Amino acid sequence: MDAPTITDALGEAGYRLTAPRRALAQLIASWDGHFTAEDLVRTSRRRRLGVGRATVFRSLDVLSELGVVERLDLPSGDHAYVACEPAHHHHVVCSSCGRSKEVGDLGLGEMSGAIERATGYRIDTHRLELFGLCPACRRAGGGT
Repeated sequence: MDAPTITDALGEAGYRLTAPRRALAQLIASWDGHFTAEDLVRTSRRRRLGVGRATVFRSLDVLSELGVVERLDLPSGDHAYVACEPAHHHHVVCSSCGRSKEVGDLGLGEMSGAIERATGYRIDTHRLELFGLCPACRRAGGGT
């Protein structure tokens, strides 16, 4: 995802495109893998981007609502984020390096329908996160 996609989403939703929001959009777009709010705060301070802690947290909430970042619940219990396209998808995340890849439905729609039929629930939404080792980390560490 690129920074203009993030800033376009903010502008289309009526948010002001302040210098800190533009800097944060650029930082998020350049991130390789998942990131935490603290990662953004720390990097912003180190690079002297003028993005405050409150702006980071508020912006992540807004960007999540707009669908251009998605919150991940990591196996450790921590929360991280990934930049993504604002269409329904899922993520597979490397447990070692943090890189993520978007994956489409791959049959989950059918599974959701089967769960509805079996339970009587109406499924309104779902989220799936898969964790493992990416090909590069498997090659580097000899994982299977």
